[in-house]
Amino acid sequence: MQVDADKQKCLEALVGSVQGLGALARPEQLEPIADLIIQSMTGPWRSFHTPQHIFQVGEGGDEVEVISALFHDMVYVQVDGGINLNMMRSIAPFIREVDQQIILADDISLLADSAFKLSLSLFGFQLGQKLHPMAGQNEFLSALLAAKVLEGILPLSVIAQVVACIEATIPFRAPDASGKTCSDTLFESLRRVSQEHGFGWSDEETHALVRRAVRLSNRDVENFASEQATHFLDNTWNLIPETNHDLRRASHYTAKGYRVSLQKMEGFLNFLKAEAVFRQYGSEPSDEHFSLLLSRARRNLEIARLYLGMKLTSIAVLEALSLRIGREVSVSMMMGERPLEGQPSAGLESFLPPVEQPVASVGEVEEAVLTILEQGRTVASDYDVRNSPIATFMTKSVGFSVMRQLLVMARAFFKGEVSAEDFLASAPKTLIDSLVDAFVRLSDVRRESLLGN
Repeated sequence: MQVDADKQKCLEALVGSVQGLGALARPEQLEPIADLIIQSMTGPWRSFHTPQHIFQVGEGGDEVEVISALFHDMVYVQVDGGINLNMMRSIAPFIREVDQQIILADDISLLADSAFKLSLSLFGFQLGQKLHPMAGQNEFLSALLAAKVLEGILPLSVIAQVVACIEATIPFRAPDASGKTCSDTLFESLRRVSQEHGFGWSDEETHALVRRAVRLSNRDVENFASEQATHFLDNTWNLIPETNHDLRRASHYTAKGYRVSLQKMEGFLNFLKAEAVFRQYGSEPSDEHFSLLLSRARRNLEIARLYLGMKLTSIAVLEALSLRIGREVSVSMMMGERPLEGQPSAGLESFLPPVEQPVASVGEVEEAVLTILEQGRTVASDYDVRNSPIATFMTKSVGFSVMRQLLVMARAFFKGEVSAEDFLASAPKTLIDSLVDAFVRLSDVRRESLLGN
């Protein structure tokens, strides 16, 4: 079984790293920790933050980086729907829940716990502070869990380095108004922790610790710098169902539900800048490599934004058409069931007319997006087909310029500023007529099947 293989790989990485740091831990002592790590990473809603991800993040790193990678995504509250009971045993004394929000305990006596105290210091958190999912909640809880689990196995100075690496994986943090980066802040925190706990790190040693943390954090988001945009989109498509659980019911999710899922990801990518994805601290990474990371991230983001925009426009049209039938119409009702291997099924695209004179794409990004829409992403997902036949048909029929205009109207439709019918009326009539005709013909096929013909 894959889970058993992952546990063995995790255990080997853990044993090799811990022993490489000079600790005398035996494999049987570390086996329950490896089991806990893999248990957390194979929850029912995990599709991107999986064992494969933590192994990739640790690949090529030193012992501290490998250990940090194994622990850095163990707690993911909004994905898992809570915190695993087996993990709660280690961190329960330090947190409480109020109105479905996690808050750090405010008992000052807890500061006598060295692992908790240094975790607070390295994250810049305070007793009684509310934790927020987008501001380090999961990373802090994962780091605290690592610190508590590794107590008695690794020296506190090494545990502090692991916590610092996990803090650095809080993503998408731009410099503040004065230009101070999160890496600058981490340096100050490490220096303070060294003084508080008597680690005796020099400034140069502390700079090296930050460079290591930056190295790990950049590997954590390395898919943004994929050479092929399709690989970046594969990872994006794995992320979407982690926080949109309805998509796991592939034959039941509605046009609106799918649209909302895409809309959240598209909104996030429209906001995100490449400069907030990757970091540089001193010589890590080199200027040349950092420039390459940024240029690839910019290109991937540009392609992904347009790709998602075209997907969003096509699903908006299907959603608007579905409202002519009912309020909660599934995507499979509108487009046909997803084909299973060896069991072909008629889909909406089968009844669309050929596009005799496709509107030409303009520029490399549009050409890349049309290719991905037509040929598909690299990897199939459980909830969506690789290619996008409806978006391809629409884009070829009217071109990217008109599709962008429709996207503006689609946003107004989503907000309730225009009705579904007004939105459909804003699109070229021949386009909507072709889609309606295809749906009618698909319905006729279903009718014949129901009649046994």
